[in-house]
Amino acid sequence: MITTASTPQATQSKLPPIDAKVRVSQFMRQLQDEICEGLQQIDAVGTFVEDAWERAEGGGGRSRVMRDGAIFEQAGVNFSEVWGSHLPPSILAQRPEASGHKFYATGTSMVLHPRNPYVPTVHLNYRYFEAGPVWWFGGGIDLTPYYPFACDVVHFHSTLKRACDAHSTEYYSVFKPWCDEYFYLKHRQEMRGVGGIFFDYQGGQGQLYRGPHPEGAAAVYSNLVGTLAPRSWSEVFAFVSDCGRAFLPAYVPIVEQRKLMEYGDRERNFQLYRRGRYVEFNLVYDRGTIFGLQTNGRTESILMSLPPLVRWEYGYKPEPNTPEADLYETFLKPQDWASWISAVM
Repeated sequence: MITTASTPQATQSKLPPIDAKVRVSQFMRQLQDEICEGLQQIDAVGTFVEDAWERAEGGGGRSRVMRDGAIFEQAGVNFSEVWGSHLPPSILAQRPEASGHKFYATGTSMVLHPRNPYVPTVHLNYRYFEAGPVWWFGGGIDLTPYYPFACDVVHFHSTLKRACDAHSTEYYSVFKPWCDEYFYLKHRQEMRGVGGIFFDYQGGQGQLYRGPHPEGAAAVYSNLVGTLAPRSWSEVFAFVSDCGRAFLPAYVPIVEQRKLMEYGDRERNFQLYRRGRYVEFNLVYDRGTIFGLQTNGRTESILMSLPPLVRWEYGYKPEPNTPEADLYETFLKPQDWASWISAVM
């Protein structure tokens, strides 16, 4: 007997396992623990202070913040697990089939703001949603350097590509340009940093790209690949788990290489100026910020991603032939960083 997509057997295979929420919640907590432990080891001075919180509508989380460490001026690593009766408009616009169902959402998010301008800021967020029979994973990681080194960026992207390739050689080719597309400040017409990977609405069915730009590089490649073979919940979860655990090996070696580099007022002021772009993106475009505010999340935890110090300067333009100009001319433009390996070795 041939089983079609409309048979009970096929329909059942698309559903998450009964213990899906428990498994993802445990992983997200473990990821928070592992990242915090790794960051405390490399900082050697700062420690994370935990602030547990509850959400009146259902759920809660634990926010961990490090301030004034040897390396990290401020670092925040959040875990949250919330549920409720109504998904916010930002989600329903993309997944209208989830309308009318109670929802469950959990995830780990992180933003690190180092003091030394030669150590890049980094952001991570991985999340899981369920709404009735509908489920999906989303998230990603991106690097925001101020004084970048090509070898650091290549290392970061190559580590993420290996994590993706272990599950599908098509993932990085879609999720890397999707990241370039997502972390883009439209009002500035520039990228926030050097990217990484980003994906959303990954429910094991259909094409990989589920974003709003059908003419972009991610969509073009996704259309070329076509519809992948159905992936089970466990397969997508394994992919997200490996991406989460790729953070420390992707980022820590960069910190080790740059943490003792000397800098002065020029570099510090440029760092604070570029942090302004981070604030602009998080308050205007960031999907996690919007979701948290629309679901009455904990404001302090949602805005934990903002840097402790920042500056704006009217009409700033970098001087030609300077490291600041190189950031704009080379690193804030989409590059196939994984193919730069031979050029920087």
